[in-house]
Amino acid sequence: MASAIFTPLLYLLAFGLGLGKRVTMPGISYLDYLLPGLIAMSSLTNAYTWVANGLTMGRHYYRTFQVYVQAPIRAVDIVLGEVMAGIMRGLFSAVIILVLGLLLGSRLQLNPLFFLALLLNCALFATFGVIVGLVSKSEHDTLTFNNFFIVPMVFFCGTFFPLDQIPWGVRMLIRSLPLTHTNHLLRYPAMNLESMVSLMILVGYFSLCLIWGIVLVRRYNE
Repeated sequence: MASAIFTPLLYLLAFGLGLGKRVTMPGISYLDYLLPGLIAMSSLTNAYTWVANGLTMGRHYYRTFQVYVQAPIRAVDIVLGEVMAGIMRGLFSAVIILVLGLLLGSRLQLNPLFFLALLLNCALFATFGVIVGLVSKSEHDTLTFNNFFIVPMVFFCGTFFPLDQIPWGVRMLIRSLPLTHTNHLLRYPAMNLESMVSLMILVGYFSLCLIWGIVLVRRYNE
């Protein structure tokens, strides 16, 4: 529990309670703006890290993944099992951050679209963790994916500040990343065209990663 919530809790206390008192956002408090981003970040990092690190270690050190491949189990079942484990890890951390934020006074809007976006975020990055875990040649490769993809996405996809403060060209690139759409859906879970587009983008990313992960398991030959 401590490892799952330490980093987002640190951000919540430092930014939400400290800096948040001096930052004004149009229409909402900074705590209400920050909390959905921290929920998305926490669910992303825990779902991804749990699966990617587990597969990398299982392949190269414990040789447990080789047993899965040799067992009479379909590739899709192996991938879905890993993804479900990542989803549970991501949801666990996200719910803790959500409860802490509500206790601190956040008036976050909660509805079925909010929880659907949260579930999709966990599933998407758990499947991405499957891909990284299967292509990494060592734990250093896993860390490289984290440093050059996960960390920049966390900081630039609207987790801590609005995208309209970013130059237009960079903003278009950021809008193509999945975490941007998760942050939007968690902050504004309304049934409108923009939300439906964001939802479809997340579904598309998840489907692509799921198919890619299944193909990698089927072709696995170590």
